[in-house]
Amino acid sequence: MSEILFQGLFDSDLTVVIGVGDFLLCLGCSLVLGLVMALAYMYRTRYTKSFVITLALLPAVVCIVIMLVNGNVGTGVAVAGAFSLVRFRSVPGTAKEICTLFLAMGAGLITGMGYLGFAVLFTVILCAVFLIYNRLDFGSGKNAASYKTFAVTIPEDLDYTEVFDDIFKDYTTSWELVQVKTTNMGSLFRLTYHVVLRDVSKEKEMIDKLRCRNGNLEIAVSRQETLVTEL
Repeated sequence: MSEILFQGLFDSDLTVVIGVGDFLLCLGCSLVLGLVMALAYMYRTRYTKSFVITLALLPAVVCIVIMLVNGNVGTGVAVAGAFSLVRFRSVPGTAKEICTLFLAMGAGLITGMGYLGFAVLFTVILCAVFLIYNRLDFGSGKNAASYKTFAVTIPEDLDYTEVFDDIFKDYTTSWELVQVKTTNMGSLFRLTYHVVLRDVSKEKEMIDKLRCRNGNLEIAVSRQETLVTEL
């Protein structure tokens, strides 16, 4: 009775039907591996509830899809097309999130093919490496503090073309004027520079010289937004 219940309507005599026990074993293994990956991702990482739940369930979803495709090329192409449509409806994520999703899909793929031992080994090794990199702050960028964005306000009668070049030459290794904006009914200019500081400890000294040059008007300093751009 159970074989009839779980048999496909379009199955033929040449179709190999997956046993219920094997199906539950692969599904349970993929759920456990997904949970392990979600816990590893949550370690010292900012996350949302929806993402970690998705990460925990994704290996099981991929596992079921691979098991049901079961060597059928036409079904595999259709499934690939369906998954590509889901990508265009999702919000772009960071490189770390995308990599983690690929790892979860890889674990589900291995489990769906029936190699449970390899799936466990794959998950353990990749999660261990993930935790080690997080613990060591691998790729954190020691020189990130050198990349700054300066927003300097100057009066309208001051030529902004090369007004601060001598100061930037003394305190930065490179600088670029990326935006010029009028403010205060056109009586002021707001200049935005991307700079790389030569010595981070002399940032205040540089700001003091800029204040003397721009008449003590507003100066804003922030980290460059381009540093957090992913992929």
